[in-house]
Amino acid sequence: MLTYAIEERGGLPLYEYLYQCIRADILSGVLAPGTRLPSKRSLAEHLRVSVITVENAYAQLTAEGYLQALPKKGFFVVQVEQAPPAEPRLSVQFPVPPPERTWRLDLKTNRVDDSRFPFTAWSRLTRQVLSQESTALLSPIPHQGLPSLRQAIADDLRDYRGLSAASEQIIVGAGAEYLYLLLAQLMSQVDVFAVEDPGYPKIAQVYRASGVRCVPVPLDEQGMDIDALRRSRATVAHISPSHHYPTGLVMPIQRRQALLRWASETGGVIIEDDYDSEFRFSGRPIPPLQSIDREGRVIYMNTFSQTIAPSMRVGFMVLPPPLLDRWRRTMDFYASTVPATEQAVLARFLSSGQYEQHLSRMRNEYRQRRTAVLEAFRKSPFASRVSITEHGAGLHFLLKVNTDRTDQALQSRAEELGIRVGFLSEYASLPSSAFAHTLIVNYAGLKPERLPEAMELLDQLFAE
Repeated sequence: MLTYAIEERGGLPLYEYLYQCIRADILSGVLAPGTRLPSKRSLAEHLRVSVITVENAYAQLTAEGYLQALPKKGFFVVQVEQAPPAEPRLSVQFPVPPPERTWRLDLKTNRVDDSRFPFTAWSRLTRQVLSQESTALLSPIPHQGLPSLRQAIADDLRDYRGLSAASEQIIVGAGAEYLYLLLAQLMSQVDVFAVEDPGYPKIAQVYRASGVRCVPVPLDEQGMDIDALRRSRATVAHISPSHHYPTGLVMPIQRRQALLRWASETGGVIIEDDYDSEFRFSGRPIPPLQSIDREGRVIYMNTFSQTIAPSMRVGFMVLPPPLLDRWRRTMDFYASTVPATEQAVLARFLSSGQYEQHLSRMRNEYRQRRTAVLEAFRKSPFASRVSITEHGAGLHFLLKVNTDRTDQALQSRAEELGIRVGFLSEYASLPSSAFAHTLIVNYAGLKPERLPEAMELLDQLFAE
C-alpha cells in the first residue's frame, strides 16, 4: 500500500501533494511500469483522506500520461523515462542591472512635463467610457483600431494639419516603434531603406532588427540630400520634414517637392514621421508632406507620446490607397495592439475638442519655458562660449560650445558633475567635424525654478 507523510504537505492542497508523491515514485522507478495502484477508496482509507482527494490526484496523473485507467480493472503505471538522480541545485546568478543614476541636471532625456497631464478630463472620460461602452469594450477590436478613434484622428488631421484622409486609411498601433516593425514587413520586398544622418538612432535599429537594410543619407541645410539619396539606391526614405530630431531642421517646400519627384521617378515610398510637429511657436504649422502628395507615395505617421504622455503608447499611420490595398492583402491578420478602453477614451478626448485645448495650453507653457531657458543661456556666465541653434519649434535646441576639448572629454566632465548630456555626434553614422562640441538640450523637463542651478553647473562644465 502506498504510504506518504500527508502532514508534510505544507501549504499544498491534499490532492496536489498526493499527485506529486506518486509522480515522484513513478519517475524514480519505485513504481514500475504496469504496477496497479490501490483503488481510490482503499488508498483514501489508508491515508485517511477523502475519496475525492485520491480521485483528483489519479485524474491529474492520468491526464499527464503517468497512469492509464482501464475500465473495471483500475489504474496502472505507464512506461516513462526515469528521471536522473537529483543533483544539488546550483544557485543561479542573474546579472543585476546597474542602479539608475540620479542626475543633478538631465538635458538628454526627451521628456514632457507630466504635471500638465489632463488628469481631470481623462478620468471623467474614462468613467464615461466604462459606464456607456462596457459591453463594446469586451468585443474584439477591428485590426486597424476602433472606428471611433480612427475617425477622430482623421477629423483632427483635417482640421488642424490640413491633411485629408479617410478613417479607413488609418492604422492604430502601440507607438512608433511598433509601426516601424509593421512598415518593415509591409515593404519586405524593398531592398534598401534610407534614414536621415544624423537622425533618431532607434529608427534604423528597429528596421535592421526586422531584417531591412538601412543606409544613412546625410542632411544638408534643407534636409535629406537628394543626390545622396539617389546614390544610395534606396526605394524607401524615412524622413521628419516638419521638425527633424535632433537638428531641428524644417524642410522647405522646394526640398519636399524634390523628394516627391524622386519617389515618382523611382517608384519609391516616403515615410513621413511627423514627430514633435505640434509644438511650433512661431508662424503657422507646417503642412504635412502627404498633403501635397498626388501619387500616393507618402505614408504619414505620428504618435501621442509628446502631446499627451510618453506612456501613451498610441501611434497611427495613414496609408495611401495603393499601400492600403497591399496592407489588407498581406498584413491584415495582425490584431490591434492598443487596449479598447484606451482607444475609446482617446477617441472622446479628440472628438470633444479637449485634445486641442490641451495642446493649446501646452504650447503656451512650452513657449514660456523655451523663452525663459533661452534667456537664461544668453545671460549665463558662459554665454560668450556657446551659440544656440533653434528653429522656433519642438522641445529641444542645439548648443554649440567653443572649446578645444573633445566630446568624450566633455562627456566625462559632465558625468563627474552629475550632468546628463547628449551630443549631436552620437546621432550621426557618418563622422563630421560640423557635429563636434554640439549638445542637444531637451528643455521640456527643465523647470524655471531650476534654471539658476542649471546655469551654474553648465558654467563648471564649459570652464576651460
